[in-house]
Amino acid sequence: MKNFVFISPNFPANYWRFCAELKNNGMRVLGIGDAPYDELTQDLKNALHEYYKVSSLENYDEVFRAVAFFTYKYGKIDWLESNNEYWLMRDAKLRTEFHITTGPMDADMAKIKFKSAMKAYYAKAGIPTARYHLVEGYDDALEFAHTVGYPVVVKPDNGVGANNTYRLSSDEDLRWFIDKKDDNIYIMEEFVNGYVRTYDAIINSKGEPIFEAGNVTPLSLMDVVNDSDNSIYYIVKELPEAVIDVGRRTVKSFEVKSRFVHLEYFVLNADQEGLGKKGDIIGLEVNMRPSGGYTPDMYNFAYETDVYKIWADMIAFDRSTKPEGQHHFCAFCGRRDGKNFKMDENAILARYGHCMKMYGRIPEALSGAMANQQYTAIFDTEEEMNTYYRELLETN
Repeated sequence: MKNFVFISPNFPANYWRFCAELKNNGMRVLGIGDAPYDELTQDLKNALHEYYKVSSLENYDEVFRAVAFFTYKYGKIDWLESNNEYWLMRDAKLRTEFHITTGPMDADMAKIKFKSAMKAYYAKAGIPTARYHLVEGYDDALEFAHTVGYPVVVKPDNGVGANNTYRLSSDEDLRWFIDKKDDNIYIMEEFVNGYVRTYDAIINSKGEPIFEAGNVTPLSLMDVVNDSDNSIYYIVKELPEAVIDVGRRTVKSFEVKSRFVHLEYFVLNADQEGLGKKGDIIGLEVNMRPSGGYTPDMYNFAYETDVYKIWADMIAFDRSTKPEGQHHFCAFCGRRDGKNFKMDENAILARYGHCMKMYGRIPEALSGAMANQQYTAIFDTEEEMNTYYRELLETN
């Protein structure tokens, strides 16, 4: 029996399903987390062979001892994953220390985690990216901003989501940023006038996709976080061939194997000098884990499938025979507390209950980027979906 160590199997809450499908495939699933065992859901408890509680997942020595304990008790660890952006560096260090070769090691992490290092691999794939500069101080940042022209975007070179991401439109904005920034290394990029589209896939050990999908984010995640705005994104009914092409080229360039990936691109809203023509696809960043929040469930709703099983099949068998059913758009609508919306929940469910797949409060840890109350529904046409967004977000 193969041993799979799952780091933080209780967060996000839907990740118990990864563990359950691993168990269904005959693997011994060993969990490490900082939540008390009694607080785990029964579904997760049923999926885990054993759970090791640490006082904090931030404490590397404790987590190291947990993996060492499982190694002593059950033998060599075959896989170690969290499927969580926050722990990717930790996962890689543990794999390296315990010689777990089924995932990225320490030496692989620069191109995966540092936005500046990603640029070369996009270039290798023939995919353009925004010009960039690693900020040292006001003077060098000012020179770059004047070279590419305002606005510019700054964010941590090794960051998660849209945290500490800002659009700067003037020398005064730049001075404000320099004065307030923390000690992280920040990357400054020319502003790209485009919307975000993704290529999400489950990749086998040969670097081949066994599941492909994608989503569109019409609103800037940076603005959603900084302005405490509503949040919307949707799973596309069919993934365009152009996105499949850049996605597969990116997977090959980054030498992705045996992973669930979430690769982000800009699609240009207009011609932009140095980048391309309207509609061209520009590299943004790679994420070597599933798309966050409720997105795995949304793929299941959109394609009438089960990505948790497909992923677990990839781990256990390096293939999957899980079929896809009919395809739909799957629309997530996150409403921010404090806004005077015209439709209350009763009205929403009365009108859209027939196509609503899930709704409820968003965990506080995810609310910065996803708002506070979510409604997720499926539609067969883009027109129906746009009406849904318009009605749910209309305010008095």
